Amino acid sequence: MVDPTSDLEGDVDEESAPRCVSCGGPALGVGRRTVTWVDGGDVTHRHFCSQPCRDEWTDERPSAEN
Repeated sequence: MVDPTSDLEGDVDEESAPRCVSCGGPALGVGRRTVTWVDGGDVTHRHFCSQPCRDEWTDERPSAEN
């Protein structure tokens, strides 16, 4: 598993990169977005390959206003 808080640059290939939860593509490069939250002592991450994919995501965080 790639550390989601690290810089994902040239040393990470598409196969080992986190997957975008919206489209399933690799979440790499400058357009990458990550949403992180803590719920009940557990840290959860959602990775996105771009801002448009991030915008499509239905926010599942407990504090999200739906």
